[in-house]
Amino acid sequence: MPAKEKLRLDKYLWSIRLFKTRSLAATACDSGKVKFDGSQAKASRNVSIGDEYEVKTEAKRWRIKVTGLLEKRVAAAEAVKNYIDITPKEEIQRLQYQAASFHTGKRPSKIGRPTKKERRDLDDFYGS
Repeated sequence: MPAKEKLRLDKYLWSIRLFKTRSLAATACDSGKVKFDGSQAKASRNVSIGDEYEVKTEAKRWRIKVTGLLEKRVAAAEAVKNYIDITPKEEIQRLQYQAASFHTGKRPSKIGRPTKKERRDLDDFYGS
């Protein structure tokens, strides 16, 4: 899908699905979470093919290289064709470590407190 020559950074980040809404992308730009050449990038900055951006989202710190411009938000499978993820290996490994140590709050099965049935069996055994 051919796009315009000029495309705002916030619109681009939204269209490649790094942010759920365009306003979230603009807020990230305004708060310094999007960088171009090491300095803060404004939401109104024009995106060009070949640009590299550092983008900090809630999930991870992205490093992307622009390979295509999207005017509209498209399916995720199409969106990934318009940038290259050049995130450093250390960041990816850090994310994998965090995912491995993520605690859901659920107790593993058959470990910890006894079930109601097991408690009844224990009460019968001890005569309580």
